[in-house]
Amino acid sequence: MSNRLFQGVVNQMYDVIGQTIGVIDQNDIVVACSDSTKVGKTHDIEAITVASGNEPFVGGHCTYMHFGSVGEDTFTVFVDGIDSDSAKYAKMLSVSFKNIKLYYDEKYDRQNFIKNILLNNIFQGDIYLKARELHFSNDETRVVLLVRLLSKNDISVYDIIGNLFPDKAKDFIINISDTDIAIVKQVEPGTDSPTLENLAKSIVDTLATEFFTHAVCGIGTVVKTLKDLSLSFRDAQLALEVGKVFDTEKSIISYDNLGIARLIYQLPTTLCETFLAEVFKKGSLDSLDQETLFTIQKFFENNLNVSETSRKLFLHRNTLVYRLEKIKKLTGLDLREFDHAIIYKIALMVQKYLKSNPTKF
Repeated sequence: MSNRLFQGVVNQMYDVIGQTIGVIDQNDIVVACSDSTKVGKTHDIEAITVASGNEPFVGGHCTYMHFGSVGEDTFTVFVDGIDSDSAKYAKMLSVSFKNIKLYYDEKYDRQNFIKNILLNNIFQGDIYLKARELHFSNDETRVVLLVRLLSKNDISVYDIIGNLFPDKAKDFIINISDTDIAIVKQVEPGTDSPTLENLAKSIVDTLATEFFTHAVCGIGTVVKTLKDLSLSFRDAQLALEVGKVFDTEKSIISYDNLGIARLIYQLPTTLCETFLAEVFKKGSLDSLDQETLFTIQKFFENNLNVSETSRKLFLHRNTLVYRLEKIKKLTGLDLREFDHAIIYKIALMVQKYLKSNPTKF
């Protein structure tokens, strides 16, 4: 239970009541009080440990009343005074604090519920039952965005992201690890990838420009039931891992846009090594210098168009053709032919994949 919630109400109510008021936990420790010097200290009065019931009771110079008695989680409100007004204040405060506690506990349970779904820590058959217990809609359209921090500072990124999503009844911010924060976002049916990418970009840009925190964001698939949230979470994880290998310059990686990179990432490494050995002469890929590799990159970016590529590179057409012939001699592939270009593109991705030593999950 967050003692800050208690303290906030205590401060406001003190301005109205004008008497010292506070909250004591099950260990007789003052967790909130209008007199800040008492917070954290033991409230030495035996009456609060033995009294029970739903009515105020007096001990020493204070009036007390229990609230929130659920197992070990028991609290007691106290008001400095033993008259009828103090009893009325104690009763009123206990009702307010009890409602706050119930709200907090339900919110906490909902957060844990979502986290357990994401991490597959709950049986599929129990998800629907728990959702009903927590008054949780099962059939809303949702997506998981996974924010991974690449740099840290003293700010609380969790709180910052939480402020970006104020509707706590629909959106949930979950701490997964020291570097990963999952956002379970309720979206409209039919929400497309560009819309989600813009949302992710706004998060990453806010962290970078306002709080100098470098982060990347993986976008999972949009799902229609609670039980599929774990799938969306895994897809967001996979998007980040694949992006770390093939799209190192991107800060937003969507699972839906991974394309062939997703397929390559999931291939056995032995199969990838066999593919490279069969397609290329030994060492032929490594023999290409940076200038040649840059030429190839631009050639692909310009859709294998020799004239357009030479113009963008400020090269004579014959110079570019010479370089392409050199590549053909080294690799046995003529990149001006579509089939050869596909093989070469895949081979480069496979080689990058093998060198990355990727993490599988």
